[in-house]
Amino acid sequence: MAEKITVTFSNGRTAEYSKGVTLVEVSRDAAHRYTTPVVAAKVNNEIRDLQNVLEQDSVVDFFDLRTDVGMKVYQRSLTLVLIAAAQELFPGCETTVEHSLSKGLYCELYHGREVTPEDIVRLEQHMREIILEDRPIVREILHRAEAIELFKAVGQQEKVSLLEQLDREKVSIYYCGQVYDYFYGTMTPSTGYLKVFELKYYPPGIILRFPEKDNPDILPRFVENPKLFKVFQEADRWGNILRCGYVATLNECTRNGNIKDIIRVAEALHEKKVAQIADFVSLNRNEVRVILVAGPSSSGKTTFAQRLNIQLRVNGVWPVPISLDDYFVDRHKTPVDENGDYDFEAIEAIDLELFNSHLARILAGEEVELPTFNFKTGKREYRGHRIKVDKGQPIIIEGIHGLNERLTSSVPRHCKVKIYVSALTQLSIDNHNRIPTTDTRLIRRIVRDSQFRSHDALMTLKMWPSVRRGEERNIFPFQEEADVMFNSALIYELAVLKKYAEPLLTKVTRESPEYSEARRLLNFLEYFNSVDDDEIPHNSILREFIGKSCFYSH
Repeated sequence: MAEKITVTFSNGRTAEYSKGVTLVEVSRDAAHRYTTPVVAAKVNNEIRDLQNVLEQDSVVDFFDLRTDVGMKVYQRSLTLVLIAAAQELFPGCETTVEHSLSKGLYCELYHGREVTPEDIVRLEQHMREIILEDRPIVREILHRAEAIELFKAVGQQEKVSLLEQLDREKVSIYYCGQVYDYFYGTMTPSTGYLKVFELKYYPPGIILRFPEKDNPDILPRFVENPKLFKVFQEADRWGNILRCGYVATLNECTRNGNIKDIIRVAEALHEKKVAQIADFVSLNRNEVRVILVAGPSSSGKTTFAQRLNIQLRVNGVWPVPISLDDYFVDRHKTPVDENGDYDFEAIEAIDLELFNSHLARILAGEEVELPTFNFKTGKREYRGHRIKVDKGQPIIIEGIHGLNERLTSSVPRHCKVKIYVSALTQLSIDNHNRIPTTDTRLIRRIVRDSQFRSHDALMTLKMWPSVRRGEERNIFPFQEEADVMFNSALIYELAVLKKYAEPLLTKVTRESPEYSEARRLLNFLEYFNSVDDDEIPHNSILREFIGKSCFYSH
């Protein structure tokens, strides 16, 4: 008689199964509790794909498409189908996954000629055929040396270099038909899970479009992001200038001592871009009265605003900063979110009427006493801080709502320059595994919160979903309103952040719901060789997170 094991589900229910049962089989018993397909599992608080077998008593929870984890599994699996379809349809075709764009993934195809709209129609049709046949996505665990030989045989040198550097005895390879690949993360058991998608021709490449977790049955409306696309293209150019597009190349630079040059050139690219933005503002100094700097959490807005201030002064423009934090409404008037918690990131958390009144008076040449918000009492106070500006002195306002016209409705649009700051990394793990900008910002925030806010990694991970919801509501819908975009990512930064973040993440214990996310980030950071921070200049964006910035007292 087969040995039995006990599975405890997240709702406390238990069930007995034969030892060696797959998670796919267990998921069928739990499927009635989910409104969308289950695509992955959490076993004893570690994320596993459904091909895993259970050999002992376990606590199991499942992820369907209405979860962040589930939707990432969906996107990753759909990417594998795209790669497989392209290789089957155009033998020898190389597909590169570049970055997110317009609620999808921007990819490029290299098959010896320019991609045409007809190519994309055929490619999407072949993807649908693969999905209709419900082709298994098979995971094989290979010794690292075997996997290296596998990729050498098909000329995928970037994967060979990555695996050669990886300090792991075994790696997982996923097969879709005869096509195989190495992916950072889990997959669906078969292609039949991946019914909702679209390929959109977007010269010179394509956008692989997929649903969102809030409505996984339909595709979201397509919204053009031409300004964001242009910044991503600039990021690619920066990567080419640095000759460092993949993690393996960065690690090689670390080992051979060239990382110092990478740091200097990356920082010089930042400085040159800040100077160009300052030149743009200065050329329009007769009209520009307000400079708005906005961006998501941990994008480096504060340091960027300081560096812009300096470059403007080089051009003879002396801006005056105003803090939005001092215009918070009194605590009891702060709006609440769906959980009943104070929503400090809602634009209604700011006294828009008072802020716009003060702004209009300042720009009219009046002397105005600015408030100071007392975060201990939750009330606004007046402490004699008065400002008066000349006509040639623009006001710099830094905050998440800067791109929203409601924030500065008292100022005519032509009198404002809106700048969007975000960390759009130009580095990828390899040609099929991009580094999400969200991961870079989260690791930045974990380090900064520990260094300067007395928050451990667990607290930051707990807050992060709320932060992300606020960004989706208050920032990303307005990003194309920007006049200028600044990419604050530094190609070397994750190699520096690694030594700060790893000890913090290892303190998240298995009992915490955030443990699986901490493990994911630790596994991700394993790809990087650590880089010392001695060579990083004190005005670097990165100093905002690791310390010793010339702009702050810490």
